[in-house]
Amino acid sequence: IAVLVAFCVGTWGLARVLPSGFIPGEDQGIIYADIITPPGSTLERTEQVLDKIDAISREFDMVENVSTLAGYSLVSEVSGASYGMVMINMSPWDKRKISVAQLIDSLNEKTKNIADAKIEFFPPPTVPGFGNASGFEMRLLDKNRSSDLNQTAATTNAFINDLKTTPEIGAAFTNFDPSFPQYVIHVDQDMAAKKGVSVDNAMSTLQTLIGSYYATNFIRFGQMYKVMLQAYPQYRAKPEDILALHVKNDRGEMVPYSTFVKLERVFGPEQITRYNMYPSALITGDAGPGFSTGDAINTIVRTADEKLPRGYDFEWSGMTREQVLSGDQAAFIFLISLVFVYLLLCAQYESFLLPLPVILSLPTGVFGAFLFLKLAGLENNIYAQVALVMLIGLLGKNAILIVEFAIQRRRAGLSILEAALAGAFSRLRPILMTSFAFIAGLIPLCIASGAGAMGNRSIGTAAAGGMLTGTLFGVILVPGLYVIFASLAEYRRKKVVPSPAAEAEPISEAALS
Repeated sequence: IAVLVAFCVGTWGLARVLPSGFIPGEDQGIIYADIITPPGSTLERTEQVLDKIDAISREFDMVENVSTLAGYSLVSEVSGASYGMVMINMSPWDKRKISVAQLIDSLNEKTKNIADAKIEFFPPPTVPGFGNASGFEMRLLDKNRSSDLNQTAATTNAFINDLKTTPEIGAAFTNFDPSFPQYVIHVDQDMAAKKGVSVDNAMSTLQTLIGSYYATNFIRFGQMYKVMLQAYPQYRAKPEDILALHVKNDRGEMVPYSTFVKLERVFGPEQITRYNMYPSALITGDAGPGFSTGDAINTIVRTADEKLPRGYDFEWSGMTREQVLSGDQAAFIFLISLVFVYLLLCAQYESFLLPLPVILSLPTGVFGAFLFLKLAGLENNIYAQVALVMLIGLLGKNAILIVEFAIQRRRAGLSILEAALAGAFSRLRPILMTSFAFIAGLIPLCIASGAGAMGNRSIGTAAAGGMLTGTLFGVILVPGLYVIFASLAEYRRKKVVPSPAAEAEPISEAALS
């Protein structure tokens, strides 16, 4: 019992200090870069920054090719002249000596002198479709309903600076910037009505003239072409050209926009994104060296509680949202698996006590899994949790071999202690042979490299560590637990089932009277 309690306490302690995660980041041989030049920059200026990053990236031997795209942000999925992205493809794993993380550090060092752009390098997400970058992803929400985007930007930048001061956060950045030059079109609806112009028609016509409108297709020389309606470039070269355009009123007359439209130059973000109906700013980043995404999540929650002003909140998005929603589901799955195995053994042994040696021997395996994950510098992620569920069957099988043979020896007339020793000695060799053969098969997973290496290491290390400690200590612990619970089962059976002598005892005349 003392050994069992020690393993339970050790498992609880390791669970508290072991970093938590969801899906580990993998070295996929690809690096993305998100580039933001100052608001109002031309596409040519953004392309110059991309060319510099392209040249710097090609200086590394392990880089095979570099692709650049100006006018689009991969992280925020916004189009604009101030945005750009770079995709760096590395050599196969067997032809390079450094990882993606090491190359990102080198690129950050070499590109820090590019002063006219904000550059962020990051690996792609492990699971496509859950965000556009690995690490954490969140949305800062403005619940004040004041529509003050400048205050939202200031709060976002201050929050990011607070996050960067913590060791758990390695990088954090946002593309939210309300300082892009823009124009607001003020429509005098009364004047438009006097001129017989429908505001809806005026705006749709302006959209066609300035932004283009897809009309139809036509085929010429075996090739299909699109027909796009749009004003000539010389009529839309400057913002003031809008006032010189005309729209037809309800009387068929052409009315200039200058009669009912005014332009105001303002500053604002390229795109206003709402999340759960609130204006939001996207924040992405990575955990610091030696920390997991679980540590980063806890740090963000603590920093938000301490630093965010009244009226501001945050929500998770992407893969981080899935990690937070999963929560302690792994513990419930593990518990359900234990209950299923326990009920199955109860039906097999026709006892509620005899299956307990099998169930209570499992903490030795969980302790070993957590211990080896900690020693290997890995985190308790979804792969490790799959290994824990797998250990229920593997270690349970070893314990069942001992308990089943001990029950048979007990029915053959041996004492409980003799039956337990007989089960331990007779099943020691097959248990060790199968267990160590399984551990040997897991060694390639524990030292895996290349594609999917972190997932393979997590599941292999957890399973191998759990099997090693569960096997070495299980062959000692299970016989002792069997002696305890088999004795309790027989003691309980003697109390419930009366002896034959008690059943044949005659009833006295005094009792009848």
